[in-house]
Amino acid sequence: MTDANKPVRVRFAPSPTGKLHVGGARTAIYNWAFARATGGTFVLRIEDTDPTRSTEENTQIILRAMDWLGLDWDEGPGVGGNFGPYFQTQRSDTYQAALDAMIAAGRAYPCFCSKETLDAKRAIAEAEEGGYAGYDRTCRSLPREEAQARIDAGEPHVWRLAVPEEHGPVEFFDAVYGHMSFPIDVMDDMILKRSDGTFTYNFAVVCDDVNMQMTHIIRGDDHLSNTPRQVLIYEALGAEVPVFAHLPMILGADGHKLSKRHGATNVEQYRDEGYLPDALVNYLALLGWSMDGETTIIPPAELGSHFTLERISKKHSIFDVAKLNWMNGVYLREMDQDAWLEAAKPWIARAAALGAEAEGGAVVVPEAAGSADAPLDSEDVADAAFAEAVAAIEADIDEDGALYRKIYPLIIERLERLDQIPEKISYLFWGPNVQLDEKSVKKVLLKEGARAEEALRACREVLAREDVPWEAEPLQEACRALCEPMELKPKLLFQPLRVAVAGNMVSPPLFESIELMDPEDVLARIDGTLAIVFGTEE
Repeated sequence: MTDANKPVRVRFAPSPTGKLHVGGARTAIYNWAFARATGGTFVLRIEDTDPTRSTEENTQIILRAMDWLGLDWDEGPGVGGNFGPYFQTQRSDTYQAALDAMIAAGRAYPCFCSKETLDAKRAIAEAEEGGYAGYDRTCRSLPREEAQARIDAGEPHVWRLAVPEEHGPVEFFDAVYGHMSFPIDVMDDMILKRSDGTFTYNFAVVCDDVNMQMTHIIRGDDHLSNTPRQVLIYEALGAEVPVFAHLPMILGADGHKLSKRHGATNVEQYRDEGYLPDALVNYLALLGWSMDGETTIIPPAELGSHFTLERISKKHSIFDVAKLNWMNGVYLREMDQDAWLEAAKPWIARAAALGAEAEGGAVVVPEAAGSADAPLDSEDVADAAFAEAVAAIEADIDEDGALYRKIYPLIIERLERLDQIPEKISYLFWGPNVQLDEKSVKKVLLKEGARAEEALRACREVLAREDVPWEAEPLQEACRALCEPMELKPKLLFQPLRVAVAGNMVSPPLFESIELMDPEDVLARIDGTLAIVFGTEE
């Protein structure tokens, strides 16, 4: 057992075989938070031993995801440290040195049994009562001189762990599950080094954790079955066994393991869908851990002060997108205008570029076609001209963000994700054009007895007056004054105007939006709506 007085050293060791999954991200968060809470060291180690799937591109994806989440590491790629290198493919010499020491101590031996021989023995054992009980240790009793002669002759072989015959149950402490015990008779003499010269995962990972002086191993409970085997390797190396903490699985709403069928599963997808990194870290931290059973908003800095292994639950967690959306909205509303503008800038720029593409005056968009100002898809982003327009608008925002800051109060209370910005505000950038939602046209403008055409004409007349300041409050009050003489409720007056200006009966505050637009554009949209819906215009 690790000395409790030793400085905490923990690691996150992803395999760069794909993007960073939310399950892996939670493991990284717990390791990072535990290190920060204890004043320990957080190590990032890349387990890149799968040559067919481990790529430099995937490594960079993981590093970018970690950076975006704000999970800074104390040792690892790009940082260095006293226990490097931090890539498994660069550590083979350390594995060989550990194996040589075990061989010298009689704790590892060569096995010359071919795969065909082992498969045949397995088939016979599985056909008999009792089933397969693991490798039968045929080569364990070979005299050392004979084994060495066969090695010198170039005979293919692997190296196996010599599990002590007198060993009792394999026992270790898990910070989540408590005392764990596994019967020794199910632990065969596992392979440490393959015949092709590569080392097995269980051996390499233990060597790394020993050499990097890890005190705690915090990882998913899918590794729990590996742990007793790894404990045997720790013992064979004469090393202290660290404290383990195996994390419960994250499940989808249907109770099955989280996968693509449940929606986004990797960190970059959540970034691209407009989630804030602090909100995602907060949410993932609560999938299996709690600070006090009540607090839900726990910013990363606070998480790094209060995290303890004792508060990790044994129960599997359910990934609830609705709760994540709610939490992201809380974080968005806690941002000031400048911070929000910086985070929202790419989406505001897309909204402006998308809005600028509106053409043809007034156009009714069929319900089946969806909203013309929906969030951008991959084809939009891939379009070179569109991307250039977005970049130009981002530069404008950087140069003078005064206008764009005014968007903040319009939508902040209605926003859960940043990628919702284009569908909510692109109408601000349509210029004189308007894209009318078919459902809104039917329900508001063409509703029997609604007097929508009359309401639009009256509001247009007010908005064209030069004696009314082009500001939200005086414009609204001037239009509201029409209600009594026209014997119309405010809703019947303002809803048609909202549709004519924003294209939809649901939009951010109407007159605050109008204030941000050019007066001539607003009047042109009303005229276009009158023409296309009622066949007339002012």
